[in-house]
Amino acid sequence: MPQLPGTDLTVSDLCLGGNVFGWTADEATSHAVLDRFVDSVPSTQRPFVDTAEMYGNGRSEQILGGWMAERGVRDRMVVATKASPGHKEHPLSAREIEAAAERSLRNLQTDRIDLYYAHYDDESTPLEETLTAFDELGRAGKVLHVAASNHSPQRLTEALATSERLGSTRYVALQPHYNLVERPAYEDGLRDVVASCDLGCLPYFALAKGFLTGKYRAGQRVDSPRAEGAQAYVGERGDRVLAALAEVAAAHGVSQAAVALRWLADQPTVTAPIASGRDVGQVADLLPMQDLVLGDDERAALTAASE
Repeated sequence: MPQLPGTDLTVSDLCLGGNVFGWTADEATSHAVLDRFVDSVPSTQRPFVDTAEMYGNGRSEQILGGWMAERGVRDRMVVATKASPGHKEHPLSAREIEAAAERSLRNLQTDRIDLYYAHYDDESTPLEETLTAFDELGRAGKVLHVAASNHSPQRLTEALATSERLGSTRYVALQPHYNLVERPAYEDGLRDVVASCDLGCLPYFALAKGFLTGKYRAGQRVDSPRAEGAQAYVGERGDRVLAALAEVAAAHGVSQAAVALRWLADQPTVTAPIASGRDVGQVADLLPMQDLVLGDDERAALTAASE
């Protein structure tokens, strides 16, 4: 079962993305999606949900917070959100981080955030200021662990070294853009930092904006807010990947999405991939990844197809 390195958080194999809450999924549908997801997670794991203040201008957090309050499940959940205070001049300044955390706590109707990210790097603010602000939130019990998202290998390394020098809380995880058709940016630099520093990897766009579900192909029109982004992967290489996914999925009787997520979850350093669904049916297609066991030859075939 996955455990986030450097923490006592035993999380679900899949991290449910909350980016659709209040966007392509209304409140009632979002609650149904959360119910279905949590029901699928073994009692030995804690359901892991990822959101951010910027998703729906706080609406995603509010929907998740309302659902947790109604169901009385906050203590079972692992909740991750992100400090992303809009288009501020210094988004990771101490003042902005403190204000953003308070807004997220109110939205989520909770007294603590399990995993709090720096959503984007902010080179305009000294790392010492950013990391000290995170440390103070930790000392106040408002944030249990902190992490980075969208950071370069150099900046991630610098942030970790700064934390060590300050004796402050350090990032325990990285959230990068990584999936079966987006590999070099993570595998050719970031992964070495994550491995050597014992961080967890929690990849976003784990299904390549829906491309790896198999519903986006050349000549096919799909009505989806993410269709344009997924179209970037359509082509000869994309066709190879989809064919390999289809073959493995058929052998196991699961969706292509489940296979793509399992491949990603099996990669070195990955703790849990992040994926979302805008309705219960879409989420149901993802959930078999939690029990899916791929053979070495199947993983190798998928990797080769994406080269």
